[in-house]
Amino acid sequence: MPPVIINRTTKETEISLTLDLNGSGQAQIDTGIGFFDHMLTLFAHHGLCDLAVSARGDLHVDEHHTVEDVGICLGQAISRGLGERAGIVRTAHSTVPMDESLAFVAIDLGGRPYCVFQADWHTPRIGALGTDLIGHFFETVATHAAMNLHARVLYGRNDHHQCEALFKAFARALDGATRVDPRRQGVPSTKGTLTA
Repeated sequence: MPPVIINRTTKETEISLTLDLNGSGQAQIDTGIGFFDHMLTLFAHHGLCDLAVSARGDLHVDEHHTVEDVGICLGQAISRGLGERAGIVRTAHSTVPMDESLAFVAIDLGGRPYCVFQADWHTPRIGALGTDLIGHFFETVATHAAMNLHARVLYGRNDHHQCEALFKAFARALDGATRVDPRRQGVPSTKGTLTA
């Protein structure tokens, strides 16, 4: 799985994203949204992928387009990085605590995009990131990565902790699902394909 470079330019955003699923957890993130940068950085660190993101968006409007388009680029990079998805474990899950909060993420890289997201937020924003965009980000990544993603904050009192547990759980689940299974010959599907 070689590194993948995704560039996306619209009238709302200009994004350059590089993802190496076989990395070591290095991150260079600059989206203009501090808390989002923090989440993407810990996603790379705990998922042991290398991620570089440079995003310039219409933050004078709000952060929606930037978060959404980074999600599009990340999803596309995951999908391209997996190629035909031959030999991978395919499914994995992770439950991660962060102080009083607990989050669970399960993913299936079977080529069927779907997202179930459950979280109760206590505040409308975490730093400069609207909490309503967190679920939208995961839905966008799942769609463009062609993954089935179930993400749930089981409980918590602090939104920062809840979101951090969620991104860490996603990172660890993705790391587990993208690993190569030495026993596997071809794609992990009785259909014989995961890309159509």
